[in-house]
Amino acid sequence: MLDLTQDVRDLTAAIVDIESVSGDERALADEVERALSALPHLKVTRSGETVVARTEQGHSERVLIAGHLDTVPTAGNLPSRVEGDLLYGCGTSDMKAGVAVALKLAATVPAPNKDVSYVFYDCEEIEAERNGLTRVAREHPGWLAADFAVLMEPTDGVIEGGCQGTLRAEVTVTGKRAHSARSWFGVNAIHGIEPVLARLNAYEPRRPVVDGLEYHEGLNAVGVSGGVAGNVIPDLCVVTVNYRFAPDLSIEDAEEHVREVFDGFAVSVVDAAPAARPGLTHPVAAAFTAAVGGTPRAKLGWTDVARFSALGVPAVNYGPGDPNLAHQQGEYVSLPKIVESERAMLDWLTI
Repeated sequence: MLDLTQDVRDLTAAIVDIESVSGDERALADEVERALSALPHLKVTRSGETVVARTEQGHSERVLIAGHLDTVPTAGNLPSRVEGDLLYGCGTSDMKAGVAVALKLAATVPAPNKDVSYVFYDCEEIEAERNGLTRVAREHPGWLAADFAVLMEPTDGVIEGGCQGTLRAEVTVTGKRAHSARSWFGVNAIHGIEPVLARLNAYEPRRPVVDGLEYHEGLNAVGVSGGVAGNVIPDLCVVTVNYRFAPDLSIEDAEEHVREVFDGFAVSVVDAAPAARPGLTHPVAAAFTAAVGGTPRAKLGWTDVARFSALGVPAVNYGPGDPNLAHQQGEYVSLPKIVESERAMLDWLTI
């Protein structure tokens, strides 16, 4: 069983060494459930490979601390190893260091100054419909009720407010098929994407300030599909674009914007996820910011804080890992950053 009394750095290494690639988190979820169930001050429940532990002390405020148990596939980077002040291994930064901090808090703060729900969930790194939070929100919404949430995503120890939304669309260009030896009888759809690319090259992304944080949007081509055979002029070409939009826009606003940019072309939205506002003006969030310190910044990416926002729970990203190292073969986490994160969170829950 995981030993929650050990130093948070050693606990991180122990968690990293339990392989938990998305869809195969059961061994780690079992260990987390057993360790938390041994603590009398927590009420522990489970759905699939998602484990929830709650304090029930009757405080007027409840906060939620969440971390995903899964990692991307390993790449010869297990077991973990320590070199100087760095712990190497799959999931060290994203986000088993954050999970270790949350587990230590659950074990060492039996009487927090506000009630706390600790959520350790599965399948964050893969398709959204398998995400543990999605399932719990559908089947047990009360487990996620809170006044404020902290998602232990890697932020290098800096509060990152909200998150950007993401929208993926296909821009289709049509032509006329012909034999390549007599190309003038056809219209080349691949050649026809030139104005689509020109609009992307000329695009000026917004940098709006939302609740005091500056977001930097982006609209980019992420794929091109076209061609029939080596001797055929293609009659169809599709450019896939990805729009990362700030939290002052809804999915509908984002879709309208993409259609405006590519006016005159057929545009089909294939995937979208909403943004989340920072929520830093909430009193509980302000107290968290004061305890953690530093200057919050915008989250330039999508995270599960959007799921909490959709449930009416303001949320921030905060964790000891470096997001730039996530998913790399040489992924690591700074051991002092783990200790720093534990101390900051401990201050928030006890002072």
